[in-house]
Amino acid sequence: MPNCKSVYDPQEDSTLLERYVRKYSKGKFLDVGTGSGIQAIAAALNPSVNSVLATDIQKEVIDYCRKNIKNRKIKFMQSELFSKVKGKFDAISFNPPYLPQQNELLDIELEGGKKGYEVIEKFLYNVNDFLNPNGIILMSFSSLTKKEKVEEFIKNNLLDFEELEKLHIFFEDIYVYMLMKNDLLKKLENDGITKIKYFAKGHRGFLFTGNYKSKKVVIKAKNPSSMAFGRIENESKWLQKLNKFGIGPNLLYSNKDYFVYEFIDGDFIIDYIKKSNKNNIKKLIKEVFIQMHKLDKMKVDKEEMHHPLKHVIISQNKPYLIDFERMRYTNDPKNVTQFCQFVTGGHAAALLSEKGINLDKNKVIGLAKIYKSRMSAGNLKKIICLL
Repeated sequence: MPNCKSVYDPQEDSTLLERYVRKYSKGKFLDVGTGSGIQAIAAALNPSVNSVLATDIQKEVIDYCRKNIKNRKIKFMQSELFSKVKGKFDAISFNPPYLPQQNELLDIELEGGKKGYEVIEKFLYNVNDFLNPNGIILMSFSSLTKKEKVEEFIKNNLLDFEELEKLHIFFEDIYVYMLMKNDLLKKLENDGITKIKYFAKGHRGFLFTGNYKSKKVVIKAKNPSSMAFGRIENESKWLQKLNKFGIGPNLLYSNKDYFVYEFIDGDFIIDYIKKSNKNNIKKLIKEVFIQMHKLDKMKVDKEEMHHPLKHVIISQNKPYLIDFERMRYTNDPKNVTQFCQFVTGGHAAALLSEKGINLDKNKVIGLAKIYKSRMSAGNLKKIICLL
């Protein structure tokens, strides 16, 4: 086949990927990290391809390919991954550098980061913004990159995959995968959510961020590996109820598979205490106690308030409770008493003391017992007055 003999020659991984680019490329095609130009040429030779955009981080590579590859379908552009790319594509190819970094200076042609997979992770984190709903991604990588990590990144970014071929060469296996948007991603995009990115993973749910009606949002969807039934639907119902009492982030909409709420940009409670002044911290603790009292009066338990390190986010000095997976009704709620444990014990108590807030643990425990016997606003006020 015609080829651009560029700064480096195509190796086995390039020629293996090229076979499938020839077969599956279509429509508007993007070749990320074009290198020798082999994938761009292969795509251009497919009658189903209308246009090819080939990018590379190295200017000398782009200059060389522009000079040596003459095909009306192909345009070349210098870009680090998607930094200068615009629009969406029907097919995207990527033959990334995937070797673990050996020396202090990164060899961008061969090495994909300290662990070998950082460039792939970054690519997969951003690729959905440039892929049409029924588009495909053709990607090669090596067993040296840790196959399980690559598949984790694929799944985290709401992509399905198919292994097209595995080629064993000396001490490694070369894989070619076809990736496509999974049903959940398509549903979210159909709902009008854009810029969907992986955010975090819990025991029962995945968290993604996105943009919805000019707002940054969080999407919580079921973790496929969790055996828990109905957790997502149950948690969204709790959030809807709690919003009526001014608790939690604003729920926008929900269904049985996922729910969407406004993103809270702030600090977790320990980080907030570390960076804030005494007066703001006292106001924060008071407000959390008030929200805990509301939960107690509702006869529900959040269950994590003795250790709420990632369950309270403070934005503009206002606390927001998040994560209601374990919320339940109970005749013996413990929200206030659990939060008493938190502010009087361990790391939190030491940080509060550094800020000049010294709570008498015995007095707090005594008043917590009184509160437990009668969960009144008056008894809560006695605890708060110790601040």
